[in-house]
Amino acid sequence: MKNHTPSYLKHQFLIAMPHMSDPNFAHTLTYIVEHNANGAMGLVVNRPQELSLADILEQLRPDEEPSPGCLHVPIYQGGPVQTERGFVLHSQDAGYEGTVELQGVSLSTSQDVLFAIAEGTGPRQSLITLGYAGWEAGQLEAELADNAWLNCPFDPRILFDTRSDERLAAAARSLGIDLNLLTSQAGHA
Repeated sequence: MKNHTPSYLKHQFLIAMPHMSDPNFAHTLTYIVEHNANGAMGLVVNRPQELSLADILEQLRPDEEPSPGCLHVPIYQGGPVQTERGFVLHSQDAGYEGTVELQGVSLSTSQDVLFAIAEGTGPRQSLITLGYAGWEAGQLEAELADNAWLNCPFDPRILFDTRSDERLAAAARSLGIDLNLLTSQAGHA
């Protein structure tokens, strides 16, 4: 009997296959923050909401007027779990109270990073999400076995230098795949 070591997807992108029917994940690109025997956590990085950093700051500091630049900082729908909780993926040129280093990118969960971004003293590159995607032990592996997802290596250029509506296709292209050419139909001989 072979002994298989699990292959975890921490620090990779998950590409939703075109036939993904779950509305929370259809047409999404998800960055995997953590994946181990207990489950997985990720952040959807290509679904901007109708919110800006100014909207968030109005909630956090109602007595202060957000700077005009905050109106142009989008907030992304990070996933369907705890949608009131914020996460900031950012370049590693700055650290904050709740910052975790993740091989070429940082994840911060404290408010100080939001205030720094608003003041123009934050990280050089950032992406702010509300909510996250979570999988129980074995759930993501089962979804991968059912061909619901593709995975590819993390590339900070896709996260920070590519428009949100082009990120999914860019991640698929990194594998040499055009998602428009994939179908959910099975062939029969």
